[in-house]
Amino acid sequence: MASAPQPGLPIFYNDLAPLNSQQHGKWKAISVDKAPWVAKQHAIPLTVEEFPQAMRDYPIVFSSGDKPLPLALLGLNEGVNVFFEDDGKVIGTPYIPAYIRRYPFLLAKLEQNSENLSLCFDPTTDLVGDFEQGNDLFNNDGQPTPHTQDLLKFCEMFEQAGAKTTSFMEELKKEDLLMDGEVAINRLNGEGQPFIYRGFQMVNQEKLRQLRGDQLRKWNENGMLPLIYAHIFSLDLMRTIFARQGLQGKGPAPQEMFDGLSRA
Repeated sequence: MASAPQPGLPIFYNDLAPLNSQQHGKWKAISVDKAPWVAKQHAIPLTVEEFPQAMRDYPIVFSSGDKPLPLALLGLNEGVNVFFEDDGKVIGTPYIPAYIRRYPFLLAKLEQNSENLSLCFDPTTDLVGDFEQGNDLFNNDGQPTPHTQDLLKFCEMFEQAGAKTTSFMEELKKEDLLMDGEVAINRLNGEGQPFIYRGFQMVNQEKLRQLRGDQLRKWNENGMLPLIYAHIFSLDLMRTIFARQGLQGKGPAPQEMFDGLSRA
């Protein structure tokens, strides 16, 4: 039975422990074809480097609050996911965000005053342990195996992409381009009032059109402008997600709205 998540940890993670050869020298990591920890998540963090691939499957929005982050919407209701079965099996062949693929590992500071990051993992997971089968994490001499080195490299690349994402968000905020989002979605049968999806942020296209030409050229040259349009174009997929929820019998039901979905 999983323990309750510790406050301040990212989604999925219930706890964090540093990976080390003294405690985990004989441990292995296993690969699985199901991710039950994802099944009830309706929004997953994205890095900007993933926008071109993610926009084909998911609406890309930005979280509310003073420190918004890009999110891939896997459902419009909290707890609803139209890309994963309840047991964590993937439905179809969508792009799988790096945030999902990184679990149960991540880089974290072991000392608050230090800038050094160490490879850590969620000790409550059943993906890492003293198993007979799986990928060894350490050699007999206590050195990381190629598999662990690959895990570390992936987490390092994720951190680098995260830094680029932070810069992207800072640029959007500096130009005051984010606005409260709202998308109206009609029922599948076309009857009754439409559902209005709120509770997220999106780029203000009117303000985007009013930007100076030199600013737009700069963003076009550094690749930021295509990312903005990837976000904008992806918003049409909200209607696709809504339709998939209906076909899968996952709502939305008027009495079960969460703060991002309400009736007009």
